[in-house]
Amino acid sequence: MTVLRTQQLTKKFGKFTALDGIDINVSPGEVYGFIGPNGAGKSTTIRILLGILKATSGQAEIFGKDVWKDAVDIHKRIAYVPGDVNLWPNLTGGEVIDLFVKLRGSHNKSRREELIKKFDLDPSKKCRAYSKGNRQKVALVAAFSSEADLYILDEPTSGLDPLMEHVFQECVIEAKREGKSILLSSHILSEVEKLCDTVGIIRQGKIIESGSLNDLRHLTRTNLLVQTKEPVPSLDTMEGVHDLRENNQELSFQVDTEKLDAVMKHVSQYGVVKMESAPPTLEDLFMRHYEGKEFSAQQDKGGAS
Repeated sequence: MTVLRTQQLTKKFGKFTALDGIDINVSPGEVYGFIGPNGAGKSTTIRILLGILKATSGQAEIFGKDVWKDAVDIHKRIAYVPGDVNLWPNLTGGEVIDLFVKLRGSHNKSRREELIKKFDLDPSKKCRAYSKGNRQKVALVAAFSSEADLYILDEPTSGLDPLMEHVFQECVIEAKREGKSILLSSHILSEVEKLCDTVGIIRQGKIIESGSLNDLRHLTRTNLLVQTKEPVPSLDTMEGVHDLRENNQELSFQVDTEKLDAVMKHVSQYGVVKMESAPPTLEDLFMRHYEGKEFSAQQDKGGAS
């Protein structure tokens, strides 16, 4: 059974198309990384999934139910953390956590206390006194204290320091281990790479790549640093070789993964003395889609996020 599914999901604001045929599938126990720059359509998609916005066309279902018609039932089983949390200023953090958890019909007091300690949160303070990071902590403690089956997290570590980001990552891994599903929207690519089973890259309202990280690695380049006994001729003209540089008899370059075998056979003829390779990263893949003028234009353009 699929926990979350969208099919040809489209949202228009007047003449502007914010989402153009979005397909997402999240299975039980899966962490789905939803990435793209500001204005790409991440938050618009999430607002539709939460039943806040109505899609122009297409389908969106959570637990097999329509996200617009059955929003109330769906919300009993999901936990949502936005990137900018607004809280009631006169309530304490602890009171807000209790309220959110009770709204979902469950209250695991020991889990609540454990998470408050982990996130180093003072629950007795009024929310008006909290920094942005502490407001995020309140939302995260409330979310992970609940017995949700699906967590929808939209830039959840915004404002957290690196230590608290690590605590958040532990919570996601623990939820996954318990068979929970997570939709994680983030611009921190190292976080996505560490946590996610599947990644969807959205650009200008369209999913341009999706699949497991292993599936997508063929679209990226491996970084190589090589030193040989003899000079390597014609390397710069070989298909799949990019950004070739020479420094103190060492060659550094990138190779398209599908051309790696041919390039290594060519280089090895000249006596390899030293070789270092760095595997392709999610950042390599992401920047390959957003490099150059198109990325700049999209950043300038903005649009619905």
